[in-house]
Amino acid sequence: MSTVLLVLGAAAYGIEQAGDKEVLRSADIIVIDTMSRFGRLDRPPVVYRHDKHTEALQKQGKDCAACHRKDDKQRLSHKFLRLEDLDRESTMRVYHDNCIACHTETLATGEKGGPVTCGECHVKSPTAVSSWHAIGMDKSLHYRHVKAQDKKCGQCHHEYDEKAQKLVYVEGKESSCRYCHKEQLEEKRIPFREASHQACIACHQETLAKKKEAGPVNCAGCHDADQQLEIATLETVPRMKRNQPDVVFVKTGAKSSLTPEGALRAKAVPFNHKEHETYNDTCRACHHASLSSCAECHTVNGTKEGDFVRLEQAMHQLRTDASCLGCHTNAQADKSCAGCHAFIQKGLKKDTATCLACHMEGAPAGSEITGKPEEAMLASMLLNARTPVMGTLPVEDIPEKVVINKLEKKYQPVEMPHRKIVQALVKSIGDNKLAANFHADPGTLCQGCHHNSPLAKKPPQCGSCHGQPFNEKELNTPGLLGAYHIQCMGCHTEMGIEKPVGCTECHKEK
Repeated sequence: MSTVLLVLGAAAYGIEQAGDKEVLRSADIIVIDTMSRFGRLDRPPVVYRHDKHTEALQKQGKDCAACHRKDDKQRLSHKFLRLEDLDRESTMRVYHDNCIACHTETLATGEKGGPVTCGECHVKSPTAVSSWHAIGMDKSLHYRHVKAQDKKCGQCHHEYDEKAQKLVYVEGKESSCRYCHKEQLEEKRIPFREASHQACIACHQETLAKKKEAGPVNCAGCHDADQQLEIATLETVPRMKRNQPDVVFVKTGAKSSLTPEGALRAKAVPFNHKEHETYNDTCRACHHASLSSCAECHTVNGTKEGDFVRLEQAMHQLRTDASCLGCHTNAQADKSCAGCHAFIQKGLKKDTATCLACHMEGAPAGSEITGKPEEAMLASMLLNARTPVMGTLPVEDIPEKVVINKLEKKYQPVEMPHRKIVQALVKSIGDNKLAANFHADPGTLCQGCHHNSPLAKKPPQCGSCHGQPFNEKELNTPGLLGAYHIQCMGCHTEMGIEKPVGCTECHKEK
Protein backbone atom coordinates (compact mmCIF):
# COMPACT_ATOMS: atom_id res chain seq x y z
CA MET A 1 0.00 0.00 0.00
CA SER A 2 1.94 3.04 -1.25
CA THR A 3 1.38 6.23 -3.15
CA VAL A 4 2.57 4.92 -6.49
CA LEU A 5 0.97 6.75 -9.38
CA LEU A 6 -0.06 4.88 -12.48
CA VAL A 7 0.74 6.52 -15.82
CA LEU A 8 -1.87 5.10 -18.11
CA GLY A 9 -4.05 7.56 -19.92
CA ALA A 10 -4.92 11.16 -20.58
CA ALA A 11 -8.35 12.22 -19.35
CA ALA A 12 -9.16 14.16 -16.15
CA TYR A 13 -12.35 12.59 -15.00
CA GLY A 14 -14.88 10.67 -17.00
CA ILE A 15 -16.85 7.49 -17.37
CA GLU A 16 -16.09 5.13 -20.23
CA GLN A 17 -17.87 1.99 -21.31
CA ALA A 18 -15.61 -1.07 -21.41
CA GLY A 19 -17.75 -4.00 -22.52
CA ASP A 20 -20.58 -4.31 -20.01
CA LYS A 21 -18.70 -2.26 -17.38
CA GLU A 22 -18.46 1.45 -16.75
CA VAL A 23 -14.83 2.45 -16.16
CA LEU A 24 -13.85 5.63 -14.35
CA ARG A 25 -10.78 7.45 -15.68
CA SER A 26 -9.27 10.00 -13.31
CA ALA A 27 -5.92 11.74 -12.88
CA ASP A 28 -5.90 11.37 -9.08
CA ILE A 29 -5.93 7.58 -8.83
CA ILE A 30 -3.24 6.03 -6.63
CA VAL A 31 -2.66 2.30 -6.27
CA ILE A 32 -1.97 1.43 -2.64
CA ASP A 33 0.28 -1.63 -2.67
CA THR A 34 2.77 -0.87 0.15
CA MET A 35 2.39 -4.31 1.67
CA SER A 36 4.10 -5.88 -1.36
CA ARG A 37 7.47 -4.80 0.06
CA PHE A 38 6.92 -7.23 2.94
CA GLY A 39 6.11 -10.15 0.65
CA ARG A 40 3.25 -11.48 -1.41
CA LEU A 41 -0.05 -9.62 -1.16
CA ASP A 42 -2.91 -11.54 0.44
CA ARG A 43 -5.50 -9.34 -1.28
CA PRO A 44 -5.55 -7.15 -4.41
CA PRO A 45 -4.09 -3.65 -3.99
CA VAL A 46 -6.46 -0.77 -3.26
CA VAL A 47 -7.36 1.75 -5.94
CA TYR A 48 -7.60 5.09 -4.14
CA ARG A 49 -8.85 8.48 -5.38
CA HIS A 50 -6.79 11.22 -3.76
CA ASP A 51 -8.68 14.33 -4.96
CA LYS A 52 -12.01 12.83 -3.93
CA HIS A 53 -10.71 12.39 -0.37
CA THR A 54 -9.16 15.86 -0.33
CA GLU A 55 -12.48 17.44 -1.27
CA ALA A 56 -14.29 15.45 1.43
CA LEU A 57 -11.79 16.58 4.08
CA GLN A 58 -12.10 20.21 3.01
CA LYS A 59 -15.83 20.05 3.67
CA GLN A 60 -14.97 18.94 7.21
CA GLY A 61 -12.52 21.82 7.64
CA LYS A 62 -9.48 19.54 7.48
CA ASP A 63 -6.31 19.74 5.41
CA CYS A 64 -3.37 17.53 4.42
CA ALA A 65 -2.34 17.05 8.07
CA ALA A 66 -5.38 14.81 8.54
CA CYS A 67 -3.59 12.09 6.57
CA HIS A 68 0.09 13.12 6.41
CA ARG A 69 2.65 13.59 9.17
CA LYS A 70 5.55 16.07 9.10
CA ASP A 71 9.18 15.03 9.49
CA ASP A 72 11.81 16.80 11.62
CA LYS A 73 12.22 19.38 8.83
CA GLN A 74 8.49 20.11 8.83
CA ARG A 75 8.00 18.46 5.45
CA LEU A 76 4.83 16.47 4.84
CA SER A 77 5.50 12.78 4.38
CA HIS A 78 3.93 11.15 1.35
CA LYS A 79 3.13 8.11 3.44
CA PHE A 80 -0.26 7.80 5.10
CA LEU A 81 -0.11 8.77 8.80
CA ARG A 82 3.48 7.58 9.24
CA LEU A 83 7.03 8.55 8.32
CA GLU A 84 8.34 5.06 7.52
CA ASP A 85 7.26 1.45 7.10
CA LEU A 86 8.50 -0.48 10.14
CA ASP A 87 6.96 -3.91 9.63
CA ARG A 88 4.04 -5.63 7.92
CA GLU A 89 1.71 -5.70 10.91
CA SER A 90 2.09 -2.06 12.03
CA THR A 91 1.92 -0.70 8.48
CA MET A 92 -1.26 -2.65 7.73
CA ARG A 93 -2.80 -1.49 10.99
CA VAL A 94 -2.21 2.19 10.10
CA TYR A 95 -4.44 1.79 7.05
CA HIS A 96 -7.09 -0.47 8.53
CA ASP A 97 -7.54 1.39 11.81
CA ASN A 98 -7.57 4.91 10.37
CA CYS A 99 -9.32 4.43 7.02
CA ILE A 100 -12.14 2.30 8.38
CA ALA A 101 -12.53 4.57 11.43
CA CYS A 102 -12.82 7.68 9.24
CA HIS A 103 -15.32 6.01 6.93
CA THR A 104 -17.37 4.77 9.89
CA GLU A 105 -17.46 8.22 11.50
CA THR A 106 -18.53 9.84 8.23
CA LEU A 107 -21.35 7.31 7.74
CA ALA A 108 -22.51 7.91 11.32
CA THR A 109 -23.14 11.57 10.51
CA GLY A 110 -25.45 10.59 7.68
CA GLU A 111 -22.96 11.59 5.02
CA LYS A 112 -21.84 9.29 2.21
CA GLY A 113 -18.70 7.50 3.37
CA GLY A 114 -16.16 5.08 2.03
CA PRO A 115 -16.09 1.26 2.31
CA VAL A 116 -15.71 -0.46 5.67
CA THR A 117 -15.29 -4.11 4.62
CA CYS A 118 -12.27 -5.88 3.10
CA GLY A 119 -13.91 -6.78 -0.20
CA GLU A 120 -15.11 -3.24 -0.82
CA CYS A 121 -11.54 -1.86 -0.82
CA HIS A 122 -9.54 -4.82 -2.13
CA VAL A 123 -11.33 -5.34 -5.45
CA LYS A 124 -10.08 -7.93 -7.94
CA SER A 125 -11.26 -6.03 -11.02
CA PRO A 126 -11.30 -2.29 -10.26
CA THR A 127 -13.58 -0.15 -12.39
CA ALA A 128 -11.25 2.83 -12.19
CA VAL A 129 -8.01 3.47 -14.04
CA SER A 130 -5.55 6.32 -13.86
CA SER A 131 -5.35 9.01 -16.51
CA TRP A 132 -2.32 10.58 -14.80
CA HIS A 133 -0.19 12.59 -17.22
CA ALA A 134 3.36 13.77 -16.51
CA ILE A 135 4.01 17.50 -16.30
CA GLY A 136 7.29 19.34 -16.74
CA MET A 137 8.61 22.81 -16.09
CA ASP A 138 9.00 24.16 -19.62
CA LYS A 139 10.48 27.58 -20.38
CA SER A 140 7.12 29.34 -20.32
CA LEU A 141 6.05 27.88 -16.98
CA HIS A 142 9.52 28.49 -15.54
CA TYR A 143 9.45 32.16 -16.49
CA ARG A 144 6.00 32.59 -14.96
CA HIS A 145 7.41 31.27 -11.68
CA VAL A 146 10.48 33.52 -11.98
CA LYS A 147 8.18 36.51 -12.41
CA ALA A 148 5.85 35.46 -9.60
CA GLN A 149 8.78 35.00 -7.21
CA ASP A 150 10.29 38.35 -8.24
CA LYS A 151 13.45 36.57 -9.46
CA LYS A 152 14.10 35.02 -6.04
CA CYS A 153 15.47 31.79 -7.49
CA GLY A 154 16.42 30.44 -4.06
CA GLN A 155 12.77 29.62 -3.44
CA CYS A 156 13.24 26.55 -5.64
CA HIS A 157 16.96 26.16 -6.42
CA HIS A 158 19.37 25.06 -3.73
CA GLU A 159 22.37 22.85 -3.07
CA TYR A 160 23.71 21.25 0.07
CA ASP A 161 26.52 23.02 1.92
CA GLU A 162 28.56 20.27 3.57
CA LYS A 163 30.33 22.69 5.92
CA ALA A 164 27.20 24.47 7.10
CA GLN A 165 25.16 21.24 6.81
CA LYS A 166 22.19 22.99 5.28
CA LEU A 167 20.60 23.85 1.95
CA VAL A 168 21.84 27.11 0.43
CA TYR A 169 21.19 29.07 -2.75
CA VAL A 170 24.20 29.81 -4.98
CA GLU A 171 23.54 32.35 -7.71
CA GLY A 172 24.67 31.24 -11.15
CA LYS A 173 24.66 27.55 -10.25
CA GLU A 174 20.92 26.90 -10.59
CA SER A 175 20.16 23.44 -12.01
CA SER A 176 17.18 21.24 -12.67
CA CYS A 177 15.66 19.61 -9.59
CA ARG A 178 15.98 16.28 -11.40
CA TYR A 179 19.78 16.45 -11.37
CA CYS A 180 19.90 15.86 -7.60
CA HIS A 181 16.52 14.34 -6.84
CA LYS A 182 16.39 11.01 -8.68
CA GLU A 183 13.54 8.51 -9.04
CA GLN A 184 14.47 6.79 -5.77
CA LEU A 185 16.01 7.88 -2.45
CA GLU A 186 19.70 8.44 -3.13
CA GLU A 187 22.43 9.72 -0.79
CA LYS A 188 19.77 11.00 1.64
CA ARG A 189 18.20 13.09 -1.13
CA ILE A 190 14.46 12.49 -1.30
CA PRO A 191 13.05 11.23 -4.63
CA PHE A 192 12.04 13.78 -7.26
CA ARG A 193 8.33 13.03 -6.91
CA GLU A 194 8.39 13.77 -3.20
CA ALA A 195 10.63 16.82 -3.58
CA SER A 196 8.44 18.40 -6.25
CA HIS A 197 5.18 17.72 -4.42
CA GLN A 198 6.51 18.99 -1.10
CA ALA A 199 7.93 22.18 -2.59
CA CYS A 200 5.31 22.96 -5.22
CA ILE A 201 2.14 22.13 -3.31
CA ALA A 202 3.39 23.79 -0.11
CA CYS A 203 4.23 26.98 -2.02
CA HIS A 204 0.87 26.97 -3.81
CA GLN A 205 -0.97 26.49 -0.52
CA GLU A 206 0.95 29.30 1.17
CA THR A 207 0.26 31.62 -1.75
CA LEU A 208 -3.45 30.80 -1.73
CA ALA A 209 -3.56 31.44 2.02
CA LYS A 210 -2.38 34.98 1.26
CA LYS A 211 -5.39 35.41 -1.05
CA LYS A 212 -3.13 35.46 -4.12
CA GLU A 213 -3.40 33.59 -7.41
CA ALA A 214 -1.46 30.33 -7.29
CA GLY A 215 -0.99 27.04 -9.03
CA PRO A 216 -3.06 23.90 -8.38
CA VAL A 217 -2.97 21.94 -5.14
CA ASN A 218 -4.82 18.83 -6.36
CA CYS A 219 -3.68 15.95 -8.58
CA ALA A 220 -5.82 16.77 -11.61
CA GLY A 221 -4.71 20.40 -11.62
CA CYS A 222 -1.23 19.34 -12.70
CA HIS A 223 -1.60 15.79 -13.99
CA ASP A 224 -4.73 15.86 -16.10
CA ALA A 225 -3.96 16.20 -19.81
CA ASP A 226 -6.97 18.41 -20.52
CA GLN A 227 -6.25 20.75 -17.62
CA GLN A 228 -2.61 20.99 -18.69
CA LEU A 229 -3.81 22.44 -21.99
CA GLU A 230 -5.48 25.25 -20.04
CA ILE A 231 -2.20 26.35 -18.44
CA ALA A 232 -1.39 29.80 -19.81
CA THR A 233 1.70 29.84 -22.04
CA LEU A 234 3.78 32.77 -23.21
CA GLU A 235 4.47 33.13 -26.91
CA THR A 236 7.72 34.98 -26.26
CA VAL A 237 9.75 33.82 -23.26
CA PRO A 238 12.75 35.93 -22.17
CA ARG A 239 16.02 34.06 -22.29
CA MET A 240 16.95 32.24 -19.12
CA LYS A 241 19.91 33.91 -17.41
CA ARG A 242 22.59 31.58 -16.11
CA ASN A 243 25.81 32.91 -17.65
CA GLN A 244 25.47 30.48 -20.54
CA PRO A 245 27.48 31.18 -23.72
CA ASP A 246 25.99 32.56 -26.91
CA VAL A 247 28.41 30.79 -29.25
CA VAL A 248 31.11 28.37 -28.21
CA PHE A 249 33.40 25.66 -29.55
CA VAL A 250 32.30 22.24 -28.32
CA LYS A 251 34.92 21.14 -25.82
CA THR A 252 36.56 17.76 -26.06
CA GLY A 253 38.19 17.66 -22.65
CA ALA A 254 41.33 15.58 -22.19
CA LYS A 255 43.35 14.30 -25.11
CA SER A 256 42.62 10.79 -26.29
CA SER A 257 44.79 7.75 -25.70
CA LEU A 258 43.11 6.15 -28.70
CA THR A 259 44.80 8.36 -31.31
CA PRO A 260 48.50 8.78 -32.17
CA GLU A 261 50.32 10.88 -29.55
CA GLY A 262 46.99 11.74 -27.94
CA ALA A 263 46.09 14.20 -30.71
CA LEU A 264 42.48 14.71 -31.82
CA ARG A 265 42.24 14.80 -35.58
CA ALA A 266 38.77 16.32 -35.94
CA LYS A 267 38.27 20.07 -36.12
CA ALA A 268 36.38 21.63 -33.23
CA VAL A 269 32.65 22.26 -33.73
CA PRO A 270 31.39 25.86 -33.43
CA PHE A 271 28.04 25.70 -31.66
CA ASN A 272 25.36 28.38 -31.49
CA HIS A 273 24.11 27.77 -27.96
CA LYS A 274 21.73 30.73 -27.90
CA GLU A 275 19.93 29.61 -31.06
CA HIS A 276 19.61 26.02 -29.86
CA GLU A 277 17.93 27.29 -26.69
CA THR A 278 15.05 28.52 -28.85
CA TYR A 279 14.52 25.04 -30.32
CA ASN A 280 13.92 23.33 -26.96
CA ASP A 281 11.53 23.84 -24.05
CA THR A 282 14.04 22.75 -21.45
CA CYS A 283 17.82 22.71 -20.96
CA ARG A 284 17.55 19.02 -20.11
CA ALA A 285 16.99 18.26 -23.79
CA CYS A 286 20.79 18.32 -24.09
CA HIS A 287 22.06 18.68 -20.52
CA HIS A 288 20.42 15.53 -19.22
CA ALA A 289 22.59 15.03 -16.11
CA SER A 290 23.94 18.48 -15.26
CA LEU A 291 24.35 21.94 -16.79
CA SER A 292 28.08 21.36 -17.24
CA SER A 293 29.93 20.97 -20.52
CA CYS A 294 29.20 17.62 -22.20
CA ALA A 295 32.93 16.79 -22.06
CA GLU A 296 32.96 16.81 -18.26
CA CYS A 297 31.09 13.50 -18.19
CA HIS A 298 31.53 12.26 -21.75
CA THR A 299 35.28 12.33 -22.18
CA VAL A 300 37.17 11.16 -25.24
CA ASN A 301 37.89 7.81 -23.58
CA GLY A 302 34.72 7.56 -21.48
CA THR A 303 34.24 7.71 -17.70
CA LYS A 304 32.05 6.12 -15.05
CA GLU A 305 30.28 9.48 -14.50
CA GLY A 306 29.22 9.45 -18.15
CA ASP A 307 28.17 5.76 -18.11
CA PHE A 308 31.27 5.15 -20.28
CA VAL A 309 29.56 6.87 -23.21
CA ARG A 310 32.46 8.48 -25.06
CA LEU A 311 32.21 12.05 -26.32
CA GLU A 312 32.13 10.89 -29.92
CA GLN A 313 29.18 8.61 -29.11
CA ALA A 314 27.39 11.30 -27.12
CA MET A 315 27.51 13.62 -30.12
CA HIS A 316 26.78 11.11 -32.88
CA GLN A 317 24.49 8.50 -31.32
CA LEU A 318 21.22 7.83 -33.15
CA ARG A 319 17.74 7.21 -31.67
CA THR A 320 18.17 9.77 -28.90
CA ASP A 321 17.38 13.47 -28.60
CA ALA A 322 20.33 13.97 -26.26
CA SER A 323 22.96 13.77 -29.04
CA CYS A 324 23.52 16.22 -31.88
CA LEU A 325 23.16 13.69 -34.69
CA GLY A 326 20.32 11.89 -32.91
CA CYS A 327 18.32 15.11 -32.52
CA HIS A 328 18.96 16.16 -36.12
CA THR A 329 18.01 12.72 -37.43
CA ASN A 330 14.83 12.62 -35.35
CA ALA A 331 13.87 15.99 -36.82
CA GLN A 332 13.87 14.33 -40.25
CA ALA A 333 10.74 12.43 -39.23
CA ASP A 334 8.75 15.64 -39.75
CA LYS A 335 6.40 15.38 -42.74
CA SER A 336 8.24 18.12 -44.60
CA CYS A 337 11.45 16.05 -44.46
CA ALA A 338 10.28 12.44 -44.22
CA GLY A 339 9.38 12.10 -47.90
CA CYS A 340 13.08 12.02 -48.74
CA HIS A 341 14.77 11.03 -45.48
CA ALA A 342 12.60 7.97 -44.84
CA PHE A 343 14.40 6.28 -47.73
CA ILE A 344 17.91 7.54 -47.04
CA GLN A 345 20.09 5.28 -44.95
CA LYS A 346 20.27 6.57 -41.38
CA GLY A 347 23.63 7.24 -39.80
CA LEU A 348 26.75 9.30 -40.23
CA LYS A 349 27.92 9.37 -43.82
CA LYS A 350 31.66 8.97 -43.84
CA ASP A 351 32.43 11.72 -46.31
CA THR A 352 34.22 15.03 -45.98
CA ALA A 353 31.22 17.22 -46.85
CA THR A 354 29.04 15.67 -44.16
CA CYS A 355 31.69 16.02 -41.43
CA LEU A 356 32.55 19.60 -42.43
CA ALA A 357 28.94 20.67 -41.89
CA CYS A 358 29.84 20.65 -38.19
CA HIS A 359 33.63 20.25 -38.01
CA MET A 360 34.27 23.40 -40.00
CA GLU A 361 37.43 24.39 -41.82
CA GLY A 362 39.21 27.20 -40.01
CA ALA A 363 38.39 25.84 -36.55
CA PRO A 364 41.25 24.68 -34.30
CA ALA A 365 41.71 21.01 -33.47
CA GLY A 366 39.38 19.73 -30.78
CA SER A 367 42.20 19.15 -28.30
CA GLU A 368 43.34 22.78 -28.57
CA ILE A 369 40.16 24.40 -27.20
CA THR A 370 40.79 26.35 -24.01
CA GLY A 371 37.55 28.30 -23.57
CA LYS A 372 39.15 31.73 -23.98
CA PRO A 373 36.87 34.63 -25.08
CA GLU A 374 38.62 34.98 -28.45
CA GLU A 375 37.62 31.38 -29.29
CA ALA A 376 33.95 32.30 -28.95
CA MET A 377 34.53 35.16 -31.39
CA LEU A 378 36.18 32.79 -33.89
CA ALA A 379 33.33 30.28 -33.50
CA SER A 380 30.80 33.03 -34.18
CA MET A 381 32.70 34.22 -37.25
CA LEU A 382 32.82 30.70 -38.71
CA LEU A 383 29.08 30.21 -38.25
CA ASN A 384 28.26 33.60 -39.74
CA ALA A 385 30.49 32.92 -42.75
CA ARG A 386 28.62 29.73 -43.58
CA THR A 387 26.37 30.04 -46.63
CA PRO A 388 23.07 28.22 -46.04
CA VAL A 389 21.60 26.46 -49.07
CA MET A 390 18.01 27.58 -49.44
CA GLY A 391 16.07 25.79 -52.16
CA THR A 392 17.63 23.84 -54.98
CA LEU A 393 18.86 24.21 -58.57
CA PRO A 394 17.68 27.10 -60.79
CA VAL A 395 14.24 26.46 -62.26
CA GLU A 396 15.60 26.23 -65.81
CA ASP A 397 17.78 23.26 -64.77
CA ILE A 398 14.79 21.31 -63.46
CA PRO A 399 12.84 19.40 -66.15
CA GLU A 400 9.21 20.42 -66.15
CA LYS A 401 7.93 16.91 -66.90
CA VAL A 402 9.41 13.44 -66.96
CA VAL A 403 7.75 10.67 -68.95
CA ILE A 404 8.09 7.19 -67.45
CA ASN A 405 7.46 4.69 -70.22
CA LYS A 406 9.87 1.81 -69.71
CA LEU A 407 7.21 -0.35 -68.10
CA GLU A 408 4.43 0.48 -70.54
CA LYS A 409 2.17 -2.54 -71.05
CA LYS A 410 -1.31 -2.47 -69.58
CA TYR A 411 -1.18 1.24 -68.85
CA GLN A 412 -0.09 4.29 -70.79
CA PRO A 413 3.19 6.06 -69.86
CA VAL A 414 3.22 8.13 -66.64
CA GLU A 415 3.71 11.85 -67.14
CA MET A 416 5.29 13.00 -63.89
CA PRO A 417 5.09 16.77 -63.09
CA HIS A 418 8.76 16.77 -62.10
CA ARG A 419 9.29 20.52 -61.60
CA LYS A 420 6.03 20.88 -59.67
CA ILE A 421 7.12 18.12 -57.29
CA VAL A 422 10.55 19.70 -56.70
CA GLN A 423 8.99 23.10 -56.06
CA ALA A 424 6.51 21.52 -53.62
CA LEU A 425 9.42 19.99 -51.69
CA VAL A 426 11.23 23.33 -51.57
CA LYS A 427 8.07 25.03 -50.29
CA SER A 428 7.58 22.31 -47.70
CA ILE A 429 11.09 22.81 -46.34
CA GLY A 430 10.60 26.58 -46.22
CA ASP A 431 13.15 28.36 -44.06
CA ASN A 432 14.18 25.26 -42.12
CA LYS A 433 17.65 26.18 -40.83
CA LEU A 434 18.62 22.59 -40.20
CA ALA A 435 18.01 21.70 -43.85
CA ALA A 436 19.67 24.89 -45.06
CA ASN A 437 22.89 24.10 -43.18
CA PHE A 438 23.07 20.41 -44.01
CA HIS A 439 21.90 20.48 -47.63
CA ALA A 440 25.45 21.33 -48.61
CA ASP A 441 24.75 21.77 -52.33
CA PRO A 442 21.77 23.03 -54.39
CA GLY A 443 21.56 19.54 -55.83
CA THR A 444 21.24 17.86 -52.41
CA LEU A 445 17.44 17.95 -52.61
CA CYS A 446 17.56 15.90 -55.83
CA GLN A 447 19.19 13.05 -53.93
CA GLY A 448 15.95 12.42 -52.10
CA CYS A 449 14.86 10.49 -55.20
CA HIS A 450 18.18 10.05 -56.99
CA HIS A 451 19.58 8.60 -53.80
CA ASN A 452 22.68 6.78 -55.04
CA SER A 453 23.64 9.21 -57.78
CA PRO A 454 26.39 11.81 -57.57
CA LEU A 455 25.38 15.45 -57.43
CA ALA A 456 24.63 16.54 -61.00
CA LYS A 457 22.16 18.62 -62.96
CA LYS A 458 21.28 15.53 -64.99
CA PRO A 459 21.55 12.48 -62.70
CA PRO A 460 21.30 8.97 -64.21
CA GLN A 461 17.83 7.53 -64.78
CA CYS A 462 16.36 5.09 -62.26
CA GLY A 463 16.84 2.23 -64.70
CA SER A 464 20.60 2.67 -64.53
CA CYS A 465 20.58 0.89 -61.15
CA HIS A 466 17.15 -0.72 -60.97
CA GLY A 467 16.92 -3.30 -63.70
CA GLN A 468 13.83 -4.87 -65.13
CA PRO A 469 12.98 -7.36 -63.97
CA PHE A 470 14.27 -7.71 -60.39
CA ASN A 471 17.86 -9.01 -60.21
CA GLU A 472 17.99 -11.87 -57.71
CA LYS A 473 21.73 -11.32 -57.26
CA GLU A 474 21.10 -7.78 -55.96
CA LEU A 475 18.78 -8.45 -53.04
CA ASN A 476 18.96 -4.89 -51.69
CA THR A 477 18.12 -3.30 -55.05
CA PRO A 478 14.47 -3.60 -56.08
CA GLY A 479 13.54 -3.94 -59.72
CA LEU A 480 12.43 -0.89 -61.66
CA LEU A 481 8.72 -1.51 -61.06
CA GLY A 482 9.29 -1.87 -57.30
CA ALA A 483 11.64 1.12 -57.19
CA TYR A 484 9.10 3.48 -58.76
CA HIS A 485 6.25 2.38 -56.50
CA ILE A 486 8.31 2.29 -53.29
CA GLN A 487 9.76 5.73 -53.93
CA CYS A 488 6.64 7.52 -55.18
CA MET A 489 3.99 5.90 -53.00
CA GLY A 490 6.30 5.77 -49.99
CA CYS A 491 7.02 9.49 -50.26
CA HIS A 492 3.31 10.29 -50.43
CA THR A 493 2.65 8.17 -47.35
CA GLU A 494 5.49 9.71 -45.29
CA MET A 495 4.44 13.25 -46.19
CA GLY A 496 0.76 12.60 -45.55
CA ILE A 497 -0.28 13.14 -49.17
CA GLU A 498 -3.58 11.37 -49.76
CA LYS A 499 -3.46 11.28 -53.56
CA PRO A 500 -3.08 9.36 -55.78
CA VAL A 501 -5.05 6.46 -54.34
CA GLY A 502 -5.45 4.19 -57.36
CA CYS A 503 -3.44 2.99 -60.34
CA THR A 504 -5.30 5.04 -62.92
CA GLU A 505 -4.61 8.32 -61.14
CA CYS A 506 -1.02 7.95 -62.33
CA HIS A 507 -1.43 5.51 -65.24
CA LYS A 508 -4.11 6.03 -67.80
CA GLU A 509 -5.42 2.62 -68.81
CA LYS A 510 -4.97 1.62 -72.43
